[in-house]
Amino acid sequence: MGLLTEGEPLSWEETKKLSEHVKKHGIIQFINLYKKLRDRQGDVLKWGDEVEYMIIKFDDNNKTAKLSLRSDEILAKLNEKEEADPSGVKCLWRPEFGAYMIESTPGQPYGGLSAHFNIVEANMKYRRQEAMEQLQPNERIITFTNFLRLGCPNSTDPTSKPTPNSGYQRSLFLSDDAVFPGHPRFKTLATNIRQRRGEKVIINVPIYKDENVPSPFREDLRALGDDGSSEKVAKDDHVYMDAMGFGMGCCCLQVTFQASNIQEARTLYDQLTPFCPIMLALTAACPVYRGHLTDIDGRWFVISNSVDCRTRGERGLEPLKENERKIRTSRYGAVESYLSEQGAKYNDVPLLYDEEVFKQLLDNGIDRLLAQHVAHLFIRDCVCLMSTQLDQDDEVDTNHFENIQSTNWQSMRFKPPPPNSSIGWRVEFRPCDVQLTDFENAALVCFIVLLSRVILSYNLNLLIPISKVEENMTRGVKRDAVNTEKFWFRKDITSTADKSQSIEEEYGEFTVNEIINGKDGVFVGLMPLIVSYLNNMNIDADTHCTVQRYLKLIQKRAAGKLMTTASWLRKQITTHPDYKKDAKITEQINYDILKKVYDIQTGVQSCPELLGFCTTSKTTESVPTAIVNAIK
Repeated sequence: MGLLTEGEPLSWEETKKLSEHVKKHGIIQFINLYKKLRDRQGDVLKWGDEVEYMIIKFDDNNKTAKLSLRSDEILAKLNEKEEADPSGVKCLWRPEFGAYMIESTPGQPYGGLSAHFNIVEANMKYRRQEAMEQLQPNERIITFTNFLRLGCPNSTDPTSKPTPNSGYQRSLFLSDDAVFPGHPRFKTLATNIRQRRGEKVIINVPIYKDENVPSPFREDLRALGDDGSSEKVAKDDHVYMDAMGFGMGCCCLQVTFQASNIQEARTLYDQLTPFCPIMLALTAACPVYRGHLTDIDGRWFVISNSVDCRTRGERGLEPLKENERKIRTSRYGAVESYLSEQGAKYNDVPLLYDEEVFKQLLDNGIDRLLAQHVAHLFIRDCVCLMSTQLDQDDEVDTNHFENIQSTNWQSMRFKPPPPNSSIGWRVEFRPCDVQLTDFENAALVCFIVLLSRVILSYNLNLLIPISKVEENMTRGVKRDAVNTEKFWFRKDITSTADKSQSIEEEYGEFTVNEIINGKDGVFVGLMPLIVSYLNNMNIDADTHCTVQRYLKLIQKRAAGKLMTTASWLRKQITTHPDYKKDAKITEQINYDILKKVYDIQTGVQSCPELLGFCTTSKTTESVPTAIVNAIK
């Protein structure tokens, strides 16, 4: 969601002029915050999830499913409980980029009790039900990564046409009405990213070359109002998209942990970074874009391209202009440097950072690794600024820092404590596609939290060179990557490094199954370590039963015994009677699949090839009183 600040948005020209002001004061704010909180110790484990949903409107008479653009109206109703009792609500609701999207989190973070694992799914179910109560009779809320016909004609309700020559996105396919209207941040980001870039964003996704897909596959963009600029950059045999909404309009699942101190947060940030590509493959749920079946399974690089605000010079396509520098990546992408001393030697990719900011941070007692991380964030301009944000007290405010931080979307996020709060140093795990059911999403959340505990408790070392993590990210979104790709991973994660070994000898290529479940005599596997950790915990019977079912789901997905959501969707499409082997998703296919998705989510229909045969758990809405009393 990012930073939501009240006020009128400034134009790009105004924002551009003030960008240095934002960065100057943002760095001062970070330095002040760091000095106050660098020695903070003893924060307990707290954690929570963020789930993004989309609202679908079904027309059963005409067999259509469309995106309902009512999230602003629905959120106003959902937020009434929080406004009346901010500390007493079970869940919180926030806007997201799409006018058809809403985001939810638990009302309060979970803690260090093992029994908290057993309330995650119940809370997700509660959220889904609470949202359903605010919908119209023909609307449904679903956890679905990307609407199959996003950007196709008549894909929204109300129907709205794109405006390629005016508006925020200037898309040939996607109307500005699909962008959330209730806060100016979203449309301002879309406008300013496009204007800073100097042209529309360019997204090309390889099409799935089924029997009846023409070769080369190329669409007539002129017929849609293209002035020739899109035709020039659209690649043969690719699905072309041209708007921020095609990436930021996807739904995801994220997990945030509070660490005991800044050192632990840096350790978690580093150790979880090599695991991000593995979760891209394991949670892959997005094989369709703009009504076409494609040859990838995940959303990651679509989003990266959808917010790429680099100019042509910064992308290396033209000579650099004054105050420009060549920037290797989009502002949405993989982690580019480790933060811990242990990770320093694996930073093998040259990191571009603002040298003046870097020096300022060093001069204020911030170590090189953290200084270069923050200085790297600050190579990016501010791309969204509100009129009320200009004058801040750098001793108490951090909005200028968060303005830059919140528009650097990486696979992991290192999060300083908010000023004057009880919240500590945190990390956010960001790569996962959202799954169809609460059972799956709860399983992933609990698995990631358990992995973080095992890393700290067993002092695991998952580090590999950053260049290999980047290579893995590319592999992780490929079609059926969980079964067909191998990933660079550390060979021995349980013992200290052998100093006689070179870095190249420390890692090798493994399948997702080997990384998760292990391989006899070769790799221990993350799941056996989690199981060992659980066996040493004082865990109640119901929670133990729930967690075991969650872990079984992940084990089977990793082993290829259960499909990923992307593979399941691909099968639903290619076996549908209306499918013509042309990689096109008709309205009938879209309707039938989304109806089936909703039935699976609500338990009306089983789906053993995706979920297995045991999809129930012992989840409960609260921690049992006996457990609470036992720890007092």
